[in-house]
Amino acid sequence: MRHNIQLLLIVSMLLLVTDIGFAQQFVHPGIDMNQADLEYMREQVLDGKQPWKSAYDLLKEKTSLNFHVKPFAHVISGPYSKPDIGGKELSQSARMAYSCAVLWYISRDDRYAEMVVDIIEKWANTLRSFDENNAKLLVALTGYEFCNAAEILRYNYPGWKEKDTENMSRLMMSAFYPTIRYYFPVANGNWDGAIMHTLLAIAVFTDNRELFDNAVYHYLHANANGSLIKYIYPTGQCQETRRDQGHVQMGLYEFSGAARIAYMQGVDLFGVADNRLALGLEYSARFITGDSVYAYGIPSQRERFKYRSGFEYCIDHFAAKGIDMPYLKELCSRTEMNNPASALWKLTAFRDAFRQKPAELTDVQESKIAYHAGATLEQTRPISQSIIEVNDQEDLQTILRANAGSGKTVFLRAGEYKLKQSLIIPSDIHICGEGRSTVLICEPTVRTAAILLGDLEAKNITIENLIVEGAKEHQDAYDPNSGRFYRTGRYSNALAGISLRGEAGHTFSKVKLKDLTVINFSRSGVYISDAKGVEIDHCDFTENGAHVVPGPRLQHNLMIQHSSDIIIKDSRFDTSIRGCGLVLDHCKSLRVENCEIARNGWHGILMAECHNGEIRKCLIEGNDGCGFMGEYLHEGSSRIQIKQNMIQYNNSYGIQTFAQRETDIKDNLYRWNGKTEQQEYLSSEKKLQLEQLNE
Repeated sequence: MRHNIQLLLIVSMLLLVTDIGFAQQFVHPGIDMNQADLEYMREQVLDGKQPWKSAYDLLKEKTSLNFHVKPFAHVISGPYSKPDIGGKELSQSARMAYSCAVLWYISRDDRYAEMVVDIIEKWANTLRSFDENNAKLLVALTGYEFCNAAEILRYNYPGWKEKDTENMSRLMMSAFYPTIRYYFPVANGNWDGAIMHTLLAIAVFTDNRELFDNAVYHYLHANANGSLIKYIYPTGQCQETRRDQGHVQMGLYEFSGAARIAYMQGVDLFGVADNRLALGLEYSARFITGDSVYAYGIPSQRERFKYRSGFEYCIDHFAAKGIDMPYLKELCSRTEMNNPASALWKLTAFRDAFRQKPAELTDVQESKIAYHAGATLEQTRPISQSIIEVNDQEDLQTILRANAGSGKTVFLRAGEYKLKQSLIIPSDIHICGEGRSTVLICEPTVRTAAILLGDLEAKNITIENLIVEGAKEHQDAYDPNSGRFYRTGRYSNALAGISLRGEAGHTFSKVKLKDLTVINFSRSGVYISDAKGVEIDHCDFTENGAHVVPGPRLQHNLMIQHSSDIIIKDSRFDTSIRGCGLVLDHCKSLRVENCEIARNGWHGILMAECHNGEIRKCLIEGNDGCGFMGEYLHEGSSRIQIKQNMIQYNNSYGIQTFAQRETDIKDNLYRWNGKTEQQEYLSSEKKLQLEQLNE
């Protein structure tokens, strides 16, 4: 009996995850709207209800039956549509098809249905390929509109024939699907949001469960910028917040569109990660409509007051789930009223099943773990009796050398300190900046690291409240993704941020990094070895560790080796491009608490040969390997406690360990790690983790 109950629980979980590919029947029609939703829409229009009636009148006015279909065999779409050969025509055809299908369903005027059939047939019999920079994006932004149009007519229009289904299937599977089937997560996240949106629509129309499940898994676990967890941070900030607000709205619209199709088929992507999608929508709408938000970096002002339509169905969905969206409502209220796209989105926004709303609505909440971390927004002056003030025109290295061993605070006033050589840190020194307005940045003459240890016997080193920048120039508001391309290849500057490397037999001790931001280094952000007494407090080490020599997976956001008495708390270790958030190697007496360790290109935390350690109350999510990997090298780790952590949406196990002794793992919350229901893999084997060919 007990075995049967366990089996039932496992099967139930798999059904909820839907990653496994059960032969569940699709709902038809079932892309943006099911039959009840279509009928509800039609009833509202015919009864003269608003906003349906006005939206219908506008859409009908702007949709001409004199539309001329002009298909192309080879569609060429370059960056910003330069060149554009057939791309504009394809986009117009897709929107026209969806608009006409909706107009037909409401009016039953067969001319609209015949227009849809004609558009699909002509493109299906002409189109051969897509090419150039924006090929994937163009396919992704048009495919789901074609699919919606065909889905509505296939299951409702008496004049729809088998050949029409064949034309539509051939168009999608011969031209659209091959262009986007491998996704494109290295682009900004709006690309994969749109690609998943169309792949899910294709999967439903063609009854392809395997494709559907693949897109759902990608939505939750894709690398780079491709998943929801990668695109929306636990605070609501988005991957493109620092780029511009037009692309943010586009990305949120596409991820929401993909979630909408999945929900129609019984898979709830709206609610994952404690309604992360709602959090991103509200955060962005709050900023776009004029309020302030806290961000890592500076939210871009570009296209800030350019309001996009199409989020009404998100408001409808989350309201039905008891979540208030006041800022998103405000954004939608400001959109252009005379826009046929807005009319189409309003008509199709409402689900019949959501007409009963909860009596009370609650606000969505951001994560408070490691919030706020890194250099402060405020310009603060350190409290100390012995302060030496420095400005960015002075020789910082000379001042440090002159005050070595003094215990004084070197206060770096706001400014950009350009390092011509690595800054050598002496013993007994406290370096403090004025928050984000104090930036250390390397010129091309710097080698190895921005900051190096000056004395193997050094002690009492504190670096506090400033930014150590690894990019060629410091830009608060820009496209972070474009910056990755300059530091991921083998010809980047190959710099670490802070490298404090002691040696055995010396007494390097008492290192404190506080309110520190270390960002954009192609090697490790911070590397500390052979130190006794290390404290990392409210730091933000992000976007460090790329594909440079000596190789990927050897550079990380934070790496500590052969050290002891380590406290790491209230800090972020996010988005290492090819490495881990945090590596602890041959360390003793360590504690990691209340940290965000997310979106890294390998494991969240990698621990090897450590003893007497504690990992507690951390958010470990969206890493491309395990949340926590306990690696065996020659003895294994011992007496490691891993408790009360939220470990979710990592691409492999939540926790995987080998040859760890006296390990205490309990009270962790696991959600959707890996591809199976097994969230932990705890092995007594003394087994090396070898590189897999398919990684």
